[in-house]
Amino acid sequence: MSGYGVEERAGPHSPEYRLFFKDAAGRYISPFHDIPIYADAGKNVFNMVVEVPRWTNAKMEISTKEPLNPIKQDVKKGKLRFVANVFPHKGYIWNYGAIPQTWEDPGHKDENTGCCGDNDPIDVCEIGSKVCSRGEVIKVKVLGMLALIDEGETDWKVIAINVEDPEADSYNDIEDVRRMKPGYLEATVDWFRRYKVPDGKPENQFAFNGEFKGKDFALDVIKGTHEHWKALITKKTDGGEINCTNLTVSGSPFCCSQDCAKATVDAAPPCKAANPIPPEVDKWFYYQKN
Repeated sequence: MSGYGVEERAGPHSPEYRLFFKDAAGRYISPFHDIPIYADAGKNVFNMVVEVPRWTNAKMEISTKEPLNPIKQDVKKGKLRFVANVFPHKGYIWNYGAIPQTWEDPGHKDENTGCCGDNDPIDVCEIGSKVCSRGEVIKVKVLGMLALIDEGETDWKVIAINVEDPEADSYNDIEDVRRMKPGYLEATVDWFRRYKVPDGKPENQFAFNGEFKGKDFALDVIKGTHEHWKALITKKTDGGEINCTNLTVSGSPFCCSQDCAKATVDAAPPCKAANPIPPEVDKWFYYQKN
């Protein structure tokens, strides 16, 4: 777990469920702001916060608008959100999460896509063989990225591999994924194109005609989102509803004490057993590709 721990509150698959983060000393932290972007800057190894383990459906995400930014399940129209299974996919087809200390600024129009950011940390699809746990913090090597245009917003998807994967040394750029995991990149585009269709939405669009960009391009984009986060956390940019409460960022006006952080966690309901997953979450959706 890279020295990080988690504490569950309420029951998984309930609207009240929250997963709070702690550092190695057991102090509460924000996974958005307090976990460093880099695990090893010299080697371009990044930290990744796993929100959704591979093959699961519950759309868990870092709650950017709440103090300490715990992981919670997304709610749409009053209902807990589960991603549909669009044949032949089952749930998420990678470990899915985010790189901390990054922010896709909704006030910044991306020069590559012509669209503004989606107001979240940058997303990561981790393609290693291990199924990770929700809340796990892993070290990843960036290989490339895909530019999803989600309802008019730029939503970058970083393709990365866990540095502890047995095959990690064989992966250095996006073409290595194409060569060593044939069909995986095509499946990734298909997944993002169609995952909202069962909810009655149109297929998603992509910049660059759905082509993947390589490692160097991805590193530049990630570094840009880190600069946007720095402006956010030091109040040089207005983050709107984003909650910037943190415990470790020097020069941030949003720093809070450990007592304040503990009070936030203590105010959440106690941990409970998970609610059952609704049976319809297992349904497979079939339809012709456009």
